[in-house]
Amino acid sequence: MRMRILLFPLLLAGLVPWSVAAGADQFVGRASVIDGDTIEIAGQRIRLNGIDAPESWQACRDAAGKAYLCGKDAAFALDEFLSKSRPIRCVGHGKDRYRRVVADCFRADGQSVNSWLVRQGWAIDWLRYSNGAFRGDQAIAQAARAGVWRGSFEIPCEARAARLKQRAAC
Repeated sequence: MRMRILLFPLLLAGLVPWSVAAGADQFVGRASVIDGDTIEIAGQRIRLNGIDAPESWQACRDAAGKAYLCGKDAAFALDEFLSKSRPIRCVGHGKDRYRRVVADCFRADGQSVNSWLVRQGWAIDWLRYSNGAFRGDQAIAQAARAGVWRGSFEIPCEARAARLKQRAAC
């Protein structure tokens, strides 16, 4: 009881970090952006489920054919979106081969992070893992020529494979 009383003022003052795991399959807290489809909460890397965003090093072309770093733009857009409604809550569905939790994430206001990224054109619906869950969001982004859809780009999975000189598995 005494420990709880002592921690309460520290929590109010913001001296004790409140980004904590809320259970084995759920993480709640302040998210740090790693790249356009990966965040970190309380030291746990979280891969956003069912979507694929351009890699940080990946270049795309705008409508005029000018190259830009779409992967960096996706990460910056995600960071700005997350900063407007905290904390972030992620519901895990297991781990990927890199031992990241694969999750559906939501802002404090209830908006789906995964869906928002696809709807804004900063990620694509990765059918292999989504079963088309973000098909409608992607159609909206394509029609609006938003994000990567404003010009040309290589599918992130294919860009990764080409960089590693491997066959794409997407």
